[in-house]
Amino acid sequence: MSLARNLNRALTVTTGLQVRRAPQAAKGSPKGKPGKRGTPGKPGKQPAAARPAAPQAAAYRCPSAEELPTERLLRRPVFIISSIRSGSTLLRMMLGAHPRLHAPHELHIGKLEVSCTNWFSERAMGALGLGRGDLEHLLWDRVLHRELSRSGKDFVVEKTPANVYMYQRLKDCWPDARFVFLLRHPESIARSWHETDPVKRPHDTAVTDVLRYMTAVEEARTADADGFTVRYEDITDDPEREMRRLCAHLDVDYAPQMLNYGKKGSAELVRGLGDWRENIRTGTVQPGRELPAKDEVPERLRPMCAAWGYPS
Repeated sequence: MSLARNLNRALTVTTGLQVRRAPQAAKGSPKGKPGKRGTPGKPGKQPAAARPAAPQAAAYRCPSAEELPTERLLRRPVFIISSIRSGSTLLRMMLGAHPRLHAPHELHIGKLEVSCTNWFSERAMGALGLGRGDLEHLLWDRVLHRELSRSGKDFVVEKTPANVYMYQRLKDCWPDARFVFLLRHPESIARSWHETDPVKRPHDTAVTDVLRYMTAVEEARTADADGFTVRYEDITDDPEREMRRLCAHLDVDYAPQMLNYGKKGSAELVRGLGDWRENIRTGTVQPGRELPAKDEVPERLRPMCAAWGYPS
């Protein structure tokens, strides 16, 4: 038996830890010099659209309706499924102003992972019928339930854009979850994403980035016959009408304070966890930008415009 195996056996028994070989540098990057995407120690510099959006596939089972009361603390959570730069922070603030809906900042629960650090813990969890995915679901459920309980409200609303890449897993984790699909004109999305960093993100690159999100939104929207679709432009054009429609779908009474959700500061709008700019901080719905003319819409975005009912 090798020295490494002997060492790991002793460490596992005494500490639950093991020594493992460090991962090799990705292909195409000089040794010891990872590429710009995913640069260790600089997560804030990595483009949002390039970040892996969901954890590695992990085995899990879907709780039945009969099992839900013991498997999940959280009941009927609401997930906003949208692309980046679609107005999801505005929708979050409006929903969060409802007396029964709690809408915290982006929580990125898909990046919370669980692992068994030794053979004993893996075997123990296996004997309970809990794989890694099941344990992650329990963690996600506990985090959201804790946040909801602290708010004193009835339902939680989660709006992390990366949720679009894990729609099915969210549905499997919470079979009673409700999904709101937020759309915006595809070129407006691309232009807004480009404008957040025009130098590092040329318009064509922005189109590529947001098209991934929009494609995933449309796939989830097509798969979910019970989901609710709302457009950003309709919210800014007639917010009361759209909030009444959405409240009816969520089975809660309309609350007028949703239209004037209140001026917000840094404690509620965290940089990097959604939009924190001045329009959002005003506390009221601001007019949306004019829809782009047909000749301003890139060819690559026209099929999505058609699918979402925008002129292209």
